[in-house]
Amino acid sequence: MRRLLSESRLVTLTGVGGVGKTRLALRAATEMQRAFRDGVWFVELGGVTDPELVVHTVLEQLGIHDDTVRRHRTVLVEQLRDRQLLIVLDNGEHVVDATAELVDALLRGAPGLRVLVTSRERLGVDGEHLWQVAPLPRDPALALFADRAAAVEPGFVLDEGNLDEVSRICALLDGIPLAIELAAVRLRVLTLEHLLSRLDDTFRVLGDGKRGGDPRHQTLQAAVDWSFHLCTRSEQVLWARAAVFSGTFDLPAAEQVCAGGSVAPDEVMHALSGLVDKSVVVSERHPSGTRFRLLEPLRQYGLEKLRAAGHERVVRERHRDHFIEWARRREQEWFGPCQPRIFDLTRLEQANLRSALDFCLDDDGEQCLGLASTLWFYWAGCGMLGEGRHWLDRALRTPVRGLPRAKGLWINGYVATLQGDIPAAVRMLRECHDYAVESGDGQALAYSTHRLACTHLIGDDLDVADRLFEEAISLYRRHGVVNSHSMLAGIERAISATFQRDFGTAERLCLEAKAVGEEHGELWAQAYAIYVLALCAWVSGDFERADRLGRECLRIKRTFHDLLGIVLAIEVLAWIAASRDNAERAATLLGATSEIWQSVGYPMFGSRHFGAPHGECESAAISALGEQEFRAVFRKGMDLELEDAISFAIGEELAERPRPAAAPTPLTRREQQVAELIAGGLSNKEIAARLVIARRTAEGHVERILQKLGFSSRAQIATWVTERRNQPHEPGRVT
Repeated sequence: MRRLLSESRLVTLTGVGGVGKTRLALRAATEMQRAFRDGVWFVELGGVTDPELVVHTVLEQLGIHDDTVRRHRTVLVEQLRDRQLLIVLDNGEHVVDATAELVDALLRGAPGLRVLVTSRERLGVDGEHLWQVAPLPRDPALALFADRAAAVEPGFVLDEGNLDEVSRICALLDGIPLAIELAAVRLRVLTLEHLLSRLDDTFRVLGDGKRGGDPRHQTLQAAVDWSFHLCTRSEQVLWARAAVFSGTFDLPAAEQVCAGGSVAPDEVMHALSGLVDKSVVVSERHPSGTRFRLLEPLRQYGLEKLRAAGHERVVRERHRDHFIEWARRREQEWFGPCQPRIFDLTRLEQANLRSALDFCLDDDGEQCLGLASTLWFYWAGCGMLGEGRHWLDRALRTPVRGLPRAKGLWINGYVATLQGDIPAAVRMLRECHDYAVESGDGQALAYSTHRLACTHLIGDDLDVADRLFEEAISLYRRHGVVNSHSMLAGIERAISATFQRDFGTAERLCLEAKAVGEEHGELWAQAYAIYVLALCAWVSGDFERADRLGRECLRIKRTFHDLLGIVLAIEVLAWIAASRDNAERAATLLGATSEIWQSVGYPMFGSRHFGAPHGECESAAISALGEQEFRAVFRKGMDLELEDAISFAIGEELAERPRPAAAPTPLTRREQQVAELIAGGLSNKEIAARLVIARRTAEGHVERILQKLGFSSRAQIATWVTERRNQPHEPGRVT
């Protein structure tokens, strides 16, 4: 794999399900990560149901945030253009066209990128190198069986007494790792002799009538069939029904979706435990509790069984209904102390929510729009504007009318405003406003009026914004609406007051909103009140209080990954730093915000009132540092990853603190480069190609490295490099 990836920028691993494509890709990626300056990243595509979300999923896994209305493929290409990294795209055969289009665009636009794909079919992209993953040869197959057998039958050892039987089992299973694992786990209840006998009989029976095609497909099918038939009836039903889940799921979801008919709700846990024992279902520990997932080949098998029984639709309807109700409960709980937990839970269920939205879209536009609207707290509150806009736009194109459409319109108008797409926002909000007036729907009128006020606020039309904010606040009170939105109406009115230097009104409105938040345990909207209070304190010259409030806001917004709140908080901390004559901190923070704004929308919304303090801060920093030094420090801030920028702004880590100096090295810079590539597993020929030097020159570098370090092997060089390297862990990377 290392050789193939040194020769080709795109390698696709193909082969039957269960042959080990994912495991091989992970192993190769892990061993090669040192060869890529910007790391190795693993992206699981098995749970992606909508081809348009392939690029969203890659952005998320790479930690690239973009909530603008730009095409996400364009954003991804821009972000990767100057990076040197390897991306592993796993299980993409069901979205192969979308994956191929994305990979083609990335390879054309990012010359330092290499891509490793696992799929049951080729992508068909220029330059693609195919590698057929073969089943295990005899000895590795025996070793795998022995390892898995020892895990379920302590004391199991492969020896002369059982070697022949194990060899025949592995031969029957054609060396397919998944099939071997499914068989080995049966030693919990069967002897080797009985296991071999049953496999031999089963394969003869199940193989009847299966002529043509890849024999290994038949082998895996027979092995999985055999495992399926050894399950109890409840386990079989649960296996098939659980296949509708995307990603992971918890026990309450399994009880809601998979019970019914021959499986009572109280039987689900027992059947699920049985499938875990049989290695069909994987159990995973999460902070929120235990979650489960089907291995992808076994999930596909389960779906086939579900379809063959004619039950797929009814189970998908249960799945849809469960997650619609799940989302409604989370929306109700959002205005309360559970907000951080709801953010974590929604992230865990994202693949299932996507699947439910996708099913609704094809089946019932009103349900799709209802679910997409219910999830507003995730789209707008947790840095998922792009995906929220994707679902809301599609659902609003369905022929849905009345209240469901009105809610979808004002929520999508809100999302579009946060993205900086004001024309689209105004169009949707006005349609909602007209409906509310005609129908007499006071709540829809309050929400649409409130969000129209926001478009005027960032459009610098403060008089109109103030009038609409006051109308919205009055409507909220008249209809008894107390939630995050009603809090924000007062807070956003306070921002307008701040721009007009009416600090008394601004502080009063924010303290009122903050009191509501504290009473109900609401944090997300309350953080914006804290942000405005920081603005007021800064303008009033109370820099210490302003800085404390700015950091408090940032800590809260970090909890929700709310990019808009994060960038606004860092902005005000930069302005405070400039006012306190800390020009280097101000310039660093301004550099950090310039990168984050690219992911949110127009810097400072393109607003004159929002932008004026930013410009004054930049001028002050340039005056103190000089143009050249300012640009250098600004670039330092631009280079910070999001978490590093937040840590620096809060003061958790001092970015200006120098890293500990590396131990002295006798190697030249070029020899150090060669040593790094050796640690990455590259041969002399590959090193020569990577550094564009002659192979003989590369060999000379290696010889001098060995001589200078007193080593006798390349492995010692790799160990030396590893010990010297201080590589931090980053979420999403292969480790």
